[in-house]
Amino acid sequence: MGKSVQNLTDNVSLIASEDTWIEGLAIQQLIKTSELDGMHCVAGMPDLHPGRGYPIGAAFFNTRKVYPALVGNDIGCGMSLWQTSTKVSKLNLDKLSKRFGHIEQPLEDSWSATVETRKYEKNIKTDGFDHALGTIGGGNHFAEFQAIDEVFCQESIDLLKLNPRQLQLLVHSGSRGFGQSILMEHISLHNHNGLIIGSSDFQEYLAKHDEAVSWAELNRELIAKRFMEAIRTQGHCSLDVNHNLVSPKCIDDTDGWLHRKGATPSDNGFVVIPGSRGDYSYLVKPLRNPNASQSTNLFSLAHGAGRKWKRGECQGRLSNKYKREDLYRTALGSRVICGNKELLYDEAPQAYKKCESVISDMVDAGLIEVVAKLRPVLTFKTNGDCSA
Repeated sequence: MGKSVQNLTDNVSLIASEDTWIEGLAIQQLIKTSELDGMHCVAGMPDLHPGRGYPIGAAFFNTRKVYPALVGNDIGCGMSLWQTSTKVSKLNLDKLSKRFGHIEQPLEDSWSATVETRKYEKNIKTDGFDHALGTIGGGNHFAEFQAIDEVFCQESIDLLKLNPRQLQLLVHSGSRGFGQSILMEHISLHNHNGLIIGSSDFQEYLAKHDEAVSWAELNRELIAKRFMEAIRTQGHCSLDVNHNLVSPKCIDDTDGWLHRKGATPSDNGFVVIPGSRGDYSYLVKPLRNPNASQSTNLFSLAHGAGRKWKRGECQGRLSNKYKREDLYRTALGSRVICGNKELLYDEAPQAYKKCESVISDMVDAGLIEVVAKLRPVLTFKTNGDCSA
């Protein structure tokens, strides 16, 4: 592996150069999590940052137990990239930004047949959260129209059937209240304790987990189709990757279960690593060094730029420098739709690391090849409460 790999303990690695700033609490959480029962090895990504007890931007390999709290409440959260039929050169941002007034409401009845068919095809049986299908949710979730700004590997672009002249749509969302309900049920019964692999409790959680992953994938699909319908375009899905999940894996000839919490799989083809709403995103091709230990990065990559500042403190840091109106446009010329004042500040580009540094660490570690750079055009967060 390259120079951007640090071995923090015998079973904890960090994919980041020594110049990459990572909050000390995140490192503490990473090492503490490595001490859980049955934990074989842990890998932190360059976007590592503190979570609620467990770090975000990391992968955890356990040979005895599955820990639902490591996956978190947004089971199946991930990224999907869609290419639309709209030409970038034909865009009118003023008109485009006015077409999403009802995008957060439950899907209209006209979608019912599509929803039922896709639920059946994906073996989704739960009906209790249908009202949330096709909706983004809060926090760092978004739908963002993007333009391919620069191509570094034309062969990969051709393989993915991407056209730089056409508008792209990146969707970041997950299982919404469904995943939340699964974690809350687990905690009420087991606190944060892990489940012995093969036990009845393990099998019960895994069945719900797998359904939530499928639900999250369908949610992103419906979000994308809904946004494309709103701007009167069509498109196809180029990739869809989950970054919050647990799955069986053999690491260095050892069988166990790999937890990913904000860690993008590197064993599932091309992925997009998004920046903040005012930064570039990167389409990358994962690489595999056959001579390196699989435990170094646990078949995982960063899932984004990574936060620098905690939620709730961003408005205090930024309100003296930026008026609210300043945050609806970015330095890259893109627009932002966010009607919630707190979220507008919490998700400001300044609250995140530069994505380029995260990408650089993974390139230096020999984990990825950059295929293309994507520039934000319009980012949708929420219509929200404009008086908030």
